[in-house]
Amino acid sequence: MIKKKITFIGPGVMAEAMIAGLLRNKLADAKNIIASGPHEARGEELHKKYGIKHTTDNSAAIHEADVVVLSVKPQRLTEVMKGLKGIRPEALVLSIIAGATLKKLGSGLKHKAIVRSMPNTPGQIGEGITVWTASKEVTEEQKGMTRKLLGALGEEVFVEDESYLDMATALSGSGPAYVFLFTEALIDAGVHMGFPRRIAEQLVLQTIKGSASYYQGAARHPATLRNQVTSPGGTSAEALYYLEKAGFRTAISRAVWAAYQRSLELGKEKPGHVEVDEEK
Repeated sequence: MIKKKITFIGPGVMAEAMIAGLLRNKLADAKNIIASGPHEARGEELHKKYGIKHTTDNSAAIHEADVVVLSVKPQRLTEVMKGLKGIRPEALVLSIIAGATLKKLGSGLKHKAIVRSMPNTPGQIGEGITVWTASKEVTEEQKGMTRKLLGALGEEVFVEDESYLDMATALSGSGPAYVFLFTEALIDAGVHMGFPRRIAEQLVLQTIKGSASYYQGAARHPATLRNQVTSPGGTSAEALYYLEKAGFRTAISRAVWAAYQRSLELGKEKPGHVEVDEEK
């Protein structure tokens, strides 16, 4: 168990996912967790569900915190950091904010021990994956604690090179959106052919789940697995021909690259710019 006082600044979806995971896996005690945000009703909601403390005063929330989790939207970060000047020098700051660099966080908070991470939405059910890195001031003990905190969301991957975080934002952070769009397109195709939507959804969902599990267990290149179900002149070959002709691979590659560029931009965003971040 992490016997530390943990404060969440920004009690949104991902913050709740981490809180739920920590308590579900008995990694933290509810009495040691506090959520701070501008809406009293949201804090009361989390208190009723998980028994944690809550406040609307960020400054008071961080006063005795051993870990401060930053989970606000990117466009609010600059303003929020102005009210977080009282973080204890020995405390760990863990950010799950897209585009927020270690340099930006360190400068804005006047703090040195910082972890930057990028989780994704499946973390809400403990099936996510989070890529993270740390400033040189983060101790080995704090790194171990970070693994437990992020492990509450699913798998975690540590990287030395911070530039990987913007790449992870585009690939795995935004990744669920690509999968959901693909899923929606397949379901709509099934309905277009004549399936009732309920059956189309069932067929597509199990196909995606089963394919992912099969790929994970097979430990072979996806091209090899694709070739196994692509008979010469068959239905799969015909479908894949049209996908390639439509530029399916290129569209995916360009989309991920666009998300990567946007992540880089978020790190340089001027205060006052409005950016909707669905991850939170």
